[in-house]
Amino acid sequence: MSINRRQFLLLTAGLAAGCKNMGDGGGVTPATPGRMVNAGPASHYATDGVYSHFRDQGFFVIRHGEKLFALSSFCTHRKCKLNAEPDHSFYCKCHGSTFDPAGHVTLGPARRDLPVLNTVTDESGQMLVQVPAL
Repeated sequence: MSINRRQFLLLTAGLAAGCKNMGDGGGVTPATPGRMVNAGPASHYATDGVYSHFRDQGFFVIRHGEKLFALSSFCTHRKCKLNAEPDHSFYCKCHGSTFDPAGHVTLGPARRDLPVLNTVTDESGQMLVQVPAL
């Protein structure tokens, strides 16, 4: 069986997202299953800012200088959907948690930062985001 570069990247990104080190040298265990979402051409995210087009699918795309990444759009407190604010921070309307543009908690009750999701840009320039199952 032969696979093209895009299939290889999808497979390796999925494997990387699907396994985590145990920390004791004892191998790997499967992580929470998820799905791969095509966020479109990476070139659509050329300007610094927060892109909320995929909020309902579980993530925000963030451009900060040369860095392009995806953050979970769910609060780490009780999994409520976050709102992107004009200052590029994130707000949870359920319990009032806030996060800075990098996803760090600035006000609780949330105690954990927003997860940075695995991404890959394939050979055709499409940004693929690995979204974990809730």
